[in-house]
Amino acid sequence: MPLGDEGRLAVLYEHPEWFEPLFTELDRRSVRYEKLLAHEHRFDPANRVCPYPLVINRMSPSAYTRGHTRGIFYTLEYLAYLQEIGANVVNGHDAYVYEISKARQIGLLRHLDLSHPRTRVINHPSQAAAAAEALRFPVLVKPNIGGSGAKIARFDTPEALRAAASAGTLDLGVDHTALVQEYLPAEGNSIIRVEMLGGELLYAIRLQLTPGEFNLCPADYCEPLPSRERVDSETGAEGISTSGTLVEAYSPPADVVEQVRDITTAAQMDLGGVEYLIDDQDGKIVFYDINVLSNFVADAPNVIGFDPFSVFVDYLLDRASGPANAKA
Repeated sequence: MPLGDEGRLAVLYEHPEWFEPLFTELDRRSVRYEKLLAHEHRFDPANRVCPYPLVINRMSPSAYTRGHTRGIFYTLEYLAYLQEIGANVVNGHDAYVYEISKARQIGLLRHLDLSHPRTRVINHPSQAAAAAEALRFPVLVKPNIGGSGAKIARFDTPEALRAAASAGTLDLGVDHTALVQEYLPAEGNSIIRVEMLGGELLYAIRLQLTPGEFNLCPADYCEPLPSRERVDSETGAEGISTSGTLVEAYSPPADVVEQVRDITTAAQMDLGGVEYLIDDQDGKIVFYDINVLSNFVADAPNVIGFDPFSVFVDYLLDRASGPANAKA
């Protein structure tokens, strides 16, 4: 359904490839839209009327790995402005603050009384060893602002963690804040990602884990193997990840879907993915990651049986055609 003369949709984004399927679906339906590259965008705070019936926030926290760090923090300010003027935004300011803070994600899970890995938050590498003293090894050091598994490091012993901190090889990320977190063995060496849209289950997938890899972005996960060259974290040898074939549709239990709904509602997420694992030590479900920037699984029709971008565009058109400024 094309939009009328009232305006076009706006898609705020940064990654050059992830959202081509969205743009293709919008084009197929003759929906008018404007691409807003976050790292090239600007706004006038004195303008108190949003020119778009709907702004779709698709800004990735992993932008700093592509030289666009400034876009992350700029987006926070732009979304705050849009919220202030009552604009209609998908995954607006209050959701985005969870996207760019793994510490806030853990705090939210704790607030909801949901199981999560034991975690300490630090602001300097020298604090890492002391923070890990009460934790069970292995531990992970995760930058607070992450995305696509960037800069996550695993340490199997306290000695290895102290050595890395002393050598200056711990990278806490662009806000100099990081999580020191217990690494839990996942049952079946796999994790589950549950995608929600508008408070309802869209789909879920099971992802097999690959040793030494932390990039579980579903948009990358099903790419053809030759495009997924990597460097082995232990040997330094170049190789090919096998994870490209290890993803499948999954039906999570109803109580888990309800818990994920609680998470996305509390985080004010219109669209998002929540990841959890089943702890191989005790069989308990443990939530560990909240993704406001929800990248749909690649090759979706073959993996989950339908195209989620089509459903997403249906949702966007409903939101755009609703009462003005219906949701910030």
